[in-house]
Amino acid sequence: MNVFHGRGGRHLEMTNGGTAVFVDVLVLAVSALAREMWDFRFAALLTLQDQNVMGRGVVGFALADLDWGDTPQERAAAKDFLLRVLDLALSRHRWEELTYEPARAEGYLRTYRALVEEFDPANAPEAKARGRGLPGPHEAATASCVRHRVLDALPFWEGCVFCTEGVSAMTGTSGGPAR
Repeated sequence: MNVFHGRGGRHLEMTNGGTAVFVDVLVLAVSALAREMWDFRFAALLTLQDQNVMGRGVVGFALADLDWGDTPQERAAAKDFLLRVLDLALSRHRWEELTYEPARAEGYLRTYRALVEEFDPANAPEAKARGRGLPGPHEAATASCVRHRVLDALPFWEGCVFCTEGVSAMTGTSGGPAR
């Protein structure tokens, strides 16, 4: 099981397959919206949730561990970005390109959106001091996978979450989902 923590002990717990679907639909959305450095750092964090590389059952993160920024404006912008990513994913952005129906994705996204909505980033500024949270600016996911048109995992490894599946989950490529 993989766990994404909110505040006050609330969390989203998913199976390995559910986590893979959750990450797939979030990567599609974050790739469309990322514009600022925080956005690309969050995209890099999503690439680190790729169980095909990191291992099954060992991914997840806590909202309190993210570096939300130093000022109230930075923290508000970061939270707004994450909510917009979740809203875009909930609109089924590019889901028609998946070769599988992400059946439980909407429920996972709604649950996670509620966790983000109630989370106050002002209570988590010490994450940066602890050396935890988002990948650093030099590790931001700014490269794009040409084949799948999403942000990829460079500099951590070559390829995006769809490339690392071994069998691609995107329409127009070989195979189906490796779930």
